[in-house]
Amino acid sequence: MTETRSVSTSPARVDGLALATGRAHFTPDIPLEHPLHVALVASPHACAEVESVDAEACLAVEGVVTVLHCHNAYERMPPVLFTTAGQGSPEPSPYDTRLFNRKVRYAGELVAAVAATSREAAREGARRLEVSYTPLPANTDPEQAMEPGTPVLHGEEAHTVIDVPYAPERNMAAATTFDHGRFESAYKGAERRIDVSFTTQQASHCALEPHNVAVSFDDQGRLVITSSTQVPFHVRRITARVLSIPLRTVRVIKPKVGGSYGGKQEVFLEPVAARIALDTGRPVRLQLTRREVFTMARTRHPMRTRIQAGFGSDGEIAALAMDCLMDTGAYGTHALTVLSNVGSKVLPLFNKIDNIRLRGHAVYTNTTPGGAYRGYGATQAYFAFNQVLDMIARECKEDFVSFVKRRHIREGETSPVFAAIGEGTEGVAQTIASCTLSECLDRGAAAIGWHDKRDQRQKTATGRIRGVGAAVAMQGSGIPLVDMGSAAMKANEDGSFNLMAGATEIGTGSDTICCQIAAEALDTDPSMIIPHTSDTDTTPFDTGAYASSGTYVSGKAVEKCARNMRRNLLRAAAEELAVSSDELTVENGVIRHSSDPSIHLSYGELVGRRLYNHHQEQLQAFASHCPTSSPPPFIAQFAEVEADPETGEVRVTAFVSAVDCGIAINPQLARGQVEGGVVNGIGFALTEEYLRDSKSRMTNPSFGGYKIPGAPDIPALTTILVESREPTGPYGAKSIGEVCINGPGPAIANAIYDALGVRMHHQPFTPERVWRALREQEGRR
Repeated sequence: MTETRSVSTSPARVDGLALATGRAHFTPDIPLEHPLHVALVASPHACAEVESVDAEACLAVEGVVTVLHCHNAYERMPPVLFTTAGQGSPEPSPYDTRLFNRKVRYAGELVAAVAATSREAAREGARRLEVSYTPLPANTDPEQAMEPGTPVLHGEEAHTVIDVPYAPERNMAAATTFDHGRFESAYKGAERRIDVSFTTQQASHCALEPHNVAVSFDDQGRLVITSSTQVPFHVRRITARVLSIPLRTVRVIKPKVGGSYGGKQEVFLEPVAARIALDTGRPVRLQLTRREVFTMARTRHPMRTRIQAGFGSDGEIAALAMDCLMDTGAYGTHALTVLSNVGSKVLPLFNKIDNIRLRGHAVYTNTTPGGAYRGYGATQAYFAFNQVLDMIARECKEDFVSFVKRRHIREGETSPVFAAIGEGTEGVAQTIASCTLSECLDRGAAAIGWHDKRDQRQKTATGRIRGVGAAVAMQGSGIPLVDMGSAAMKANEDGSFNLMAGATEIGTGSDTICCQIAAEALDTDPSMIIPHTSDTDTTPFDTGAYASSGTYVSGKAVEKCARNMRRNLLRAAAEELAVSSDELTVENGVIRHSSDPSIHLSYGELVGRRLYNHHQEQLQAFASHCPTSSPPPFIAQFAEVEADPETGEVRVTAFVSAVDCGIAINPQLARGQVEGGVVNGIGFALTEEYLRDSKSRMTNPSFGGYKIPGAPDIPALTTILVESREPTGPYGAKSIGEVCINGPGPAIANAIYDALGVRMHHQPFTPERVWRALREQEGRR
């Protein structure tokens, strides 16, 4: 391995002190002069027409300034159809919503926005707003959504802007198909067959900071939108389009973000706040309550995954079919792209199966819309896929670890799935250039004590039974030929550099990573890099923080930019020193002559000369990067559980993740990403779930009713970084942010089977579900 200066080290986060001392600015900290505060009115019905809105009592509340709703919002602007999905343009998600819809399609949908001089007045006005609804029949069962006679959510106006499968008249928001070989004949001719279904539930991102936005005006009268978003450039584009105003009149700034995980990749609050600001000429604040985050924002798509596998007694899989039904909720945000990832991020892992079939459908229902969520379709599909692997390995009396090691994709190999399935478009053919999954399996198994604990079913003193389970996964690193990042730098006379990058820091440490990458290319200390990111006026374009693109895509743009800066510095130094640039080297921020060390200039000295004395110029550089591949990170994850056969309660006591993310630019931040994703996945596996009443209204929209893991629930976590070197990534790096959430669900499910001998087909594994599965199993004996 090439020796590095900044890469593979863990310096303090560039924003760490500000975050720890409370000096970091989040959207609610942005000062506004006499702002209006906005309260939202939501539909209590799963499906209804908004017949009328009487705002007289609302406007009578002292402090209430204006009310926006579907009957008055379009007096000053056209009712533009759009998608709230913050994706690249043209978006693959359907244009199926308006800012205010006359037909509301889920309980919690925005009906009206009340703006007042105080939050209290806005909320009181919202309570007094009189809305008349005509309830309509609702479609809440995804299994019946495409059947004749089921209520249809969207009419002929809903459409897509690119040619993708879409049939709103049948409640079909998206579809994907893939065939390789001859599945039917191979499946029927197989020695052994499995046909089994698994379901995953709707879930909330549960970011600590709710969605919020602040809107003001600059001295030219332009809108300045400060938002807790992952996608500032998409916010600018979509908001301008929805409000029918020039894009140049909108500036979007992303300050610190208190968690996101995909939930803030939606653009549904910014146009509302911006419209009120334009109407009133006043600054505006809009922040969701926790209840509104649960009921109004986006969720993880529920999914039913059926897998059919034909295999021999030796475990060789001859045929595999995956049929997925995804509930996209009331609107099709991210429907096609999440559904596509079911195939593109899962099926290539076992690339030696000759006969593969994929069928996927995303359907509309009158429930809270799905959206982007860490793992993005792969999480749902891996829940099924890894349990089927465990089932086949057990039936063939082979250990899970050795079973996977003999069959997973390796360096120098490819899969036909790569070229066939992308994210909303055809994929891109690629060959794996880095993979240490086998080593991940070995090291993870050793850390959990796999071979000593598997199939032992040891009883504890309290009567609980121990079990272990494993899961494997891959993901991607950005979207090839779609995602792009950019960076610009300028040099200062003290040897420091201003780095302007579109990369969107949402708590992952991407600002720190970008500083390390730039410092490595310039052979200087990361403290000499001053980052400024995510401002659509002052930083170059970046698609945003999603699709595991931060380090791989945005970081590569920073590397290219810093290398351009280094070349410019050497060119300028050659002129100053009257030598050839080929004779110069750089070490620790000092440019030296390779054969005469006495000839040298520090970066600061060089920049000072160029600014004030000779050949005056601002030394600067720029670069963009759009990848042509999406190298997968790989992970092997192991869970140890204690399960109570009398009550069904399951506790995770230890969890091990061994991950190949290429070269970890910052190992400490990489481990933090993995451990955060694991805890997120444990909550999804054991407790998190939307509960609804007979009218499809959520009954647990709070952290008291919707249980996420707390400190006492977190098991002993072990994270092992197993290096590979990805030649297309910045200094050998790949992604790590999403792959870590794909394994906890199936690893825990497989551990429950190891302990209790019962297969869990539905998440979360609540005590009641485990208890019922045990009783049903007893009834079959």
